[in-house]
Amino acid sequence: MSMRQASGPSTPVAVNKYLLPNEEQMAYTRMHPAVLLVPSAQTLAGLLVAAVLTAVVLHGNTVLVWIVWLAFAVLLARLAWKAANWWVDYFVVTSARLVLSTGLFTRKIAMMPLTKVTDMSFRRSLGGRMLGYGEFIVESAGQEQALRNIEYLPYPEDLYLLVCGMIFPSSATSDEEEDDRSPVPDEL
Repeated sequence: MSMRQASGPSTPVAVNKYLLPNEEQMAYTRMHPAVLLVPSAQTLAGLLVAAVLTAVVLHGNTVLVWIVWLAFAVLLARLAWKAANWWVDYFVVTSARLVLSTGLFTRKIAMMPLTKVTDMSFRRSLGGRMLGYGEFIVESAGQEQALRNIEYLPYPEDLYLLVCGMIFPSSATSDEEEDDRSPVPDEL
C-alpha cells in the first residue's frame, strides 16, 4: 500500500483513460485497506455465529443449518465484493484536477478542477491516526460538487501538502520573497 508519485504515464489503465493528454499525473493511490475492516469483522462474526449455531443450537436440524451457512455465504460474498471494489478504486492528483475513480462494474468518475477548490482540509479520527488514513474535505465556491468528501485516504498529510502546494503555488513563494525583502531592524 503506497502513494505513488507519478513520473509519467504510470497511473493504472482503469484510471489513465479518464485523464486529459495535457495533465501531468502528480500522485495516485488506492483507498486505505481500513475500508475493509467493518465488512471483515462482520464476516468473521458471521462465521463464529454460524459455527456456534451449527455445533450447539441447531445440531441435527439440517434445513436450519443450511440457512445459517447460506447467510454466512452472503456475508462472505459481500466481503469479496467490497475487496474487489477496493482493488479498482483510485484517488488521483493531476496538475489540473483531483479525480476519484470508483466502481467495479459501474465506473464512477468524480473530479474537481484545482482552479475551483476554495478550501481543503482533512480529518483524522482516532482510528485514522492509529492506522494511517484520513478524510479530505474539498470545498468549492457556489454549488455542491461531485467530489466533496474523500474518505480512507492513506498518507493524508503528504497528499494534503501536495494538493495545497498545487492550489496555492504563489503563496509559498511570495511568503519567502517577503521575508527576504523585509529589512531586519537593528537592535535599539
